[in-house]
Parts: sequence; C-alpha cells; structure tokens
Amino acid sequence: MAQTKPIRIGITWGDPHGIGSECILKAFDDERMLEDMIPVVYGHAESLRQQASQFEVNVDIREVEDAGDAKPGSLSCVNITSEAVVPDWGQPMPSAGEFARLSLEAAVNGLAGNKVDVLVTAPINKDTIQSGQFKFPGHTEYLADKAGVKDVLMILASDTLRVGVVTGHVPLKDVASTLSKDRIVQHGTMLHDSLGRDFGIPSPRIAVLGLNPHAGDNGLIGEEEKTIILPAVRALREKDIQAHGPFGADGFFGSGDYQHFDGVLAMYHDQGLVPFKSLSFGHGVNFTAGLPVVRTSPDHGTAFDIAGKGLADGNSLRAACWMAADVRNQRVDHREMTANPLEISKKRDGERERF
Repeated sequence: MAQTKPIRIGITWGDPHGIGSECILKAFDDERMLEDMIPVVYGHAESLRQQASQFEVNVDIREVEDAGDAKPGSLSCVNITSEAVVPDWGQPMPSAGEFARLSLEAAVNGLAGNKVDVLVTAPINKDTIQSGQFKFPGHTEYLADKAGVKDVLMILASDTLRVGVVTGHVPLKDVASTLSKDRIVQHGTMLHDSLGRDFGIPSPRIAVLGLNPHAGDNGLIGEEEKTIILPAVRALREKDIQAHGPFGADGFFGSGDYQHFDGVLAMYHDQGLVPFKSLSFGHGVNFTAGLPVVRTSPDHGTAFDIAGKGLADGNSLRAACWMAADVRNQRVDHREMTANPLEISKKRDGERERF
C-alpha cells in the first residue's frame, strides 16, 4: 500500500488581491491538517503572517529558503520576492497577475525539482495574469504545456460527484464545431482511466451527456447526439468502458440520476460545472487528469467582491489539499498493483511524479 509519510504539498498564492491567501490560512487553521501533510506556500512569509493576524487565524508560519527544508507541524512559506505583499483587495491589476505567475512558476519548479510532491493552485485572475510569459486560458493549459502533454481533462470532484468536460475553456459558439467522436472517446477514456488510477474506482460507470436540449429529441433539436455522441458512446463500450447515454443534462441532474454513476462526461464547461457547483460548491475540487503530476485547486475563483473582508471559506482549498494527497497515494498503490512484481521495490517510498 502507499506510504503514510506526510505528503509535501506545494501551494501557489494565486492573485494577491483575491481570496487565495485567506483561503490558504483558513484551510490550515486546524492542527489536524498538519499531521499528514507538509504545506509549502510560494509567496512572502511575513505578508502571510500579517494576513493571518488580519483574518484572526492561528497558524504557525515558518519562512524557508527551500521547500525541501519544510518540516511537519507548520505552514511553510518560500519567498518569491523580497517585497511585502500589499493587497489592493478586489482590484484586478497586472502587477497582481505577475505575482500570481511568479508564484505558479516557483511552485512548478519546486514540483519538477522534487521539492514538493503535489501541486495545489489558488485562484488566479485569467485576464491580469496574461503577459509575454503567460499566454494561456488558465492553469490547466499552462501545466499541460509545461508537462509536454497534448491533452488533459478537467475533472470537478466531490465525495458524491465527478464531472469531466470534453471542451473546457472554449467559447460556447465554438463548442459544437469543436466536438468530434474521437475527441469524446479520448476524453471518455481519460475519465475512465483517471477514475481507476486516481480515485481507486474499479470498472467505473460513466454517464455521457448530450449537447442539445433533451439530448436532441431524436434529431428534432440537433443532430450531434445521433452523428457524434452516440457513436462515441458505442466506441467507448467497444473498449470495455461502461459508458451510457447520451442523457439530457437537465433531467439527468434534476432527477438525481447522477448518483448512479461514478463519473459524468459533459460536452462543455458550464453544462458540467453549473450543476456540479450547485450541488457541491465550497467542498468541490478541480483536478487535472492526464498530467504526469498531481494538481488540484479549489472549485471557486478569486472572489474579488469579498476579498479582504474575512468572509472567504477555506473548505474547498482544504479539500483540494486532501484530494491531492489522496490521489498521489492512490497512484502509488495503483502502480504497485499493476507493476511487474520484480519492479515493485523500485516504486515504493516517496517516488515522486514530475514534469
């Protein structure tokens, strides 16, 4: 089985004018969180201490020069700048985007250098982070590029629901033209493999949603279900994947049918994320399947409207940390169970995934 030694978690600061740092502090305002993991924030230690005082959070914050020096029992912080973080709460600014980028870059370098085991990313502002050094729609695409992976799958996960999306950060007007049988099969296979390898679900049952209202009503409200999605479902079944559908999204979630499946494959971003966040907001986790490393994030954004007011909740970021640790342990178990027995000894005790 996977090792029980503490998982070293690299955590990005996110946009310094949003709720990321407050969520980090509140997530670790619980000594039990420090028993099984060693959290390392990439940002500015003294600024984090000042915000802990502002938000009345009691957590031991220790500055470390290197993430590898972090010890159990405290929230460690690697300084990515010598200057204090002075938030202009709720204000989108290029300088804040640059700080978020530097934090992400430092955390990714720490992961690649085996300084941390997994990555948890606090929310960024996808507009202000854009620069000559960052030209991606979000974290997911940036990490796929860094890893040299052509395609990844965004999965929103909670204790009761896991939703993957075939098209992620794509304008709604482009969704239909972006869909294809092969793309659905590819993402359905990625969801199936992740449910087994990352979540420990043997023979997962997957529901595939339609694109049009009422899943097209047999072609009356669109042909994509008949020409693209149903053939993809059949192709997945030919690969011994328990895929079912296509289902009309409204009735599928409204009736509670999602409870009978281990995973749901939505055709586009809001089709999957709106019901997920309605059912699990504040406790859900964004997980990126298909990367050679483990990356999670909370299921919310920068929440500029409440930034700095002490109203943010650390539950989703806490859940993201636990899921990152659980997925890494599950991957170690999965490798041991599927490896050549003569090679198992090489897979034990702290083998870290890296870019």
